[in-house]
Amino acid sequence: MERGTKTPSAVAFIPARMGSKRVPGKNVRVIGGHPMIAYTIGPALESKVFDAVIVSTDSEEIAAIARHYGAEVPFLRPAAMASDTSPDIEWLEYTIAELGARGRQWDCFSLLRPTSPFRTAATIRRAWTTFTAQPGIDSLRAVELCAQHPGKMWVVRGQRMYPLLPFGNGDQPWHSTPYQALPQVYVQNASLEIAWTRVINERRTIAGDVLVPFLTEGYEGFDINDAFDWMVAERLIAEGKVTLPTLTQEPFAVVRT
Repeated sequence: MERGTKTPSAVAFIPARMGSKRVPGKNVRVIGGHPMIAYTIGPALESKVFDAVIVSTDSEEIAAIARHYGAEVPFLRPAAMASDTSPDIEWLEYTIAELGARGRQWDCFSLLRPTSPFRTAATIRRAWTTFTAQPGIDSLRAVELCAQHPGKMWVVRGQRMYPLLPFGNGDQPWHSTPYQALPQVYVQNASLEIAWTRVINERRTIAGDVLVPFLTEGYEGFDINDAFDWMVAERLIAEGKVTLPTLTQEPFAVVRT
């Protein structure tokens, strides 16, 4: 833990712009009776890790939903920072600066994306414990084992292809090595990030250079990005293989389904 033994202050930021090409309105699309974003707000509040839970959105509709479930929306995100190509650093810098001008500052921030509805309060607490126990780090990021190993991937140039990773197991190239003999490789998922706020202020990055891994378990890191993911999520719920976080609020009346 940085800066003495005092527990650092932390804020949760939930990014939820309205535009989504693959699943229109996915952040507020209803699943399990509630808009999807509710399943991120609820666990963030329940975890008791954060001094504030703030939704960053460009939409008045999303803002109303977020407030219904207990999050703050102190202002809307500018449209210029809400396109599908807008990097996180832009709206985070803007949001932290705006809140700082209002006298609100925190030692750490967490990014909790609403497309991971199976993340729980326990997930967040476990990540926070991991983060605060690691000295000298810049951030923590959720990862899981790759389903598709990059050692088996190729780059195609015209009528030729080349291994993405030009490494091997001794004389044996990775692309011709059995999966069981390949080194374990992890891929980040979108469920959770935690970082010291100084990383943004001093380095203009959301991750820094020294990262600690947070290994998600089960479906904690499942990310809904397209129609197929949505179908899988609904099937997992229907078959009882995963449960959504419990919410105490009455469902917000969202028109889209």
